[in-house]
Amino acid sequence: MSESQGDTSAVDAAELAAWQREDRAFTVLDVRDRDEFESWHVDAPEAVQIPHQQFIAARAKGTTDELVPDGPEPILVVCGVGEASAEVAEQLRDEDIDARNLAGGMEAWAREYEAVEVPFTDGTVLQYQRPSSGCLGYLLVSGDEAAVVDPLRAFADRYADDAADHGATVRYAVDTHVHADHVSGVRAVADATDAEIVLPEGVDERGIEFDPDRLLADGEELAVGDAGLETLALPGHTPEGVGFRIADGEHGDLLLAGDTLFLDAVARPDLAVEEGDVEAMARQLHGSLSELLDLPDETRIAPGHVATATSADDEGRYVATIGALRDRHDLLSRSESEFVEEVTGSLPERPSNDAQIIRINLGAEAVDDGTAFDLELGPNNCAAG
Repeated sequence: MSESQGDTSAVDAAELAAWQREDRAFTVLDVRDRDEFESWHVDAPEAVQIPHQQFIAARAKGTTDELVPDGPEPILVVCGVGEASAEVAEQLRDEDIDARNLAGGMEAWAREYEAVEVPFTDGTVLQYQRPSSGCLGYLLVSGDEAAVVDPLRAFADRYADDAADHGATVRYAVDTHVHADHVSGVRAVADATDAEIVLPEGVDERGIEFDPDRLLADGEELAVGDAGLETLALPGHTPEGVGFRIADGEHGDLLLAGDTLFLDAVARPDLAVEEGDVEAMARQLHGSLSELLDLPDETRIAPGHVATATSADDEGRYVATIGALRDRHDLLSRSESEFVEEVTGSLPERPSNDAQIIRINLGAEAVDDGTAFDLELGPNNCAAG
C-alpha cells in the first residue's frame, strides 16, 4: 500500500498530475531551501517557499498560524522525498488547515509518467506525459509492430511493456531531434528491445558519435505495421529537427511535431547554435511553422512538450488541430521579421545542464542512470513566445 493510499491527507504524484490537468485551485507550499525551490518546483496557481526550519521554530513558539500561505486550499506541502513535508502538513492540519503532503516529494514527482490514448484508426497511439517537466513522447502500435518517438531514458522499460500489452514489439526507437532538456531513451530502448535507432539525417552535422541504424530524410516514411511515420523536415528549434505525420482519414492526420510547435507557444531557436546564428534559426523556424499552417485544418498537432498552464482535453490529451492553433496563436500570423524579433526577444533560461545533456545524447559523454536522471530535473524551458 502506498503512503497516499494509507493516508487520506497524502496526495500521490498521479493525483497531483490530475489536479494540474483539471486546473484545480490549490496552493503549493515548498519547504525545501530557497535555491532548490527557485531552480525547480511544482507549478500551481499559487506556489510559495517557506523552509522547514521555520515550521520547527513555529511549532515550538505556537505561531504556526503566522506561516499559513494566503492561497486557496488545499495546501499541498512539498519537500524532496515527502518526509519534512509530511510533518509540516500535519502541523498545518492541527491549525484546521486543509493541508496535504505530496507523497514521495519531488523525487516521486519526477518519476511520474502517464499514458493516454490518442484516437487513431489503424492501431493505437499513446501519448506519454511527464508532468514534472512537460515532456511528451509517443508510442505508435499497428499490427504486431510499434515505434516509440522521443522516449526518455528514465522510462526505457515502460515502452516495451506497453507495446506488449497491445500485442506488439518495439521495432523502432525514434527521436525528432537532438534533445537539450532530457536524456534521450533511444539507445536504452534499443538495448532493452533490439529496436532499431532511427534519427533525422541531420544529426551527423551535430557531431553524433554513435551509429544509428537508420537516418530519415524529409519525405521518407518509416513503416510500422499497417501505419507509417512520414518524415517532415522542421528546422528551427534545431537544424535537424523533424516531425512525423501519421495518416488517419477518419480522425485527421496526426503530426508528432517534436519541439517545433506547442499548443500555447513555439520552439525556441537558440539551443543548438551559436549566439550569432540564432536569428537565422528563428527564420528557419518561421518557415517550418508556415509549412505546418499550410496543412489541412483538421491535421492534429501532438507536441513534444506541454506547459503546466496548458489545458488538456476532456480525455486528458494534449492535442489540437492546426485550425485551432492558427486561431489561438497570434505569433503564427506575424511576418518573418516580426516573428524573429518577438521570438528572439522572449527566450527563457536555458534547460538545466543543457550542454551536458546534448553531449550525452550525441554519444560524446556517458553517464549512469542515476546521473542522467538528476541532470534533467527541472522545468520545461524549450518554448519561446
